[in-house]
Amino acid sequence: MGEVKAGGSLDRREVVRALLADRKDLLVVTGLGSASYDVMAAGDHDNNYYLWAAMGSAAMVGLGIAATQTDKPVLVLTGDGESLMGFGALATIALRRPQNLTLAILDNGHFGETGMQESHAGRGIELDQVAAACGFPHTGRITDMTGVQSLRDDIYKRDGLRLATLKIRPENLPRVLPPRDGVHVKNRFRMALGHQPI
Repeated sequence: MGEVKAGGSLDRREVVRALLADRKDLLVVTGLGSASYDVMAAGDHDNNYYLWAAMGSAAMVGLGIAATQTDKPVLVLTGDGESLMGFGALATIALRRPQNLTLAILDNGHFGETGMQESHAGRGIELDQVAAACGFPHTGRITDMTGVQSLRDDIYKRDGLRLATLKIRPENLPRVLPPRDGVHVKNRFRMALGHQPI
């Protein structure tokens, strides 16, 4: 703990494309910034709930959706920096233990949106271990595409709360911007679930 870690070697866009391939009824919540760009680069979808200017909120939004949409798998895609800001969320989610929720942490060991400063994860904090200590029944650290494919398969099982850290390269890729109108994103997502816009 405390030693500088360079991050992983996985390509973040390849990871996200693989997780979202043939996505069926998967509901996706994105953290702000790069996670949103990665999901949009993989293809926009009515079941994508993009968060803007909500750092630290993705996990809790995912919990709320998982609690109300128990018949669908819910995937939160976010970064290590955002997850570090919402540490308490992991304890709350572990207590609620939704069977259909997976948190996939794109861990490059840096705060990518604020200038690539090294994050706590880059200095040794392992978010999968934090989640395990909170009581997540399924946790893991993924460093290769075989692990990514296994995680993708597990998402659809809806057989227990999961958190996986995916060790990606620390890099800033071109931004692929999703819709920025929060009301539009919310109403589109609601309508995809069969609800009226509000």
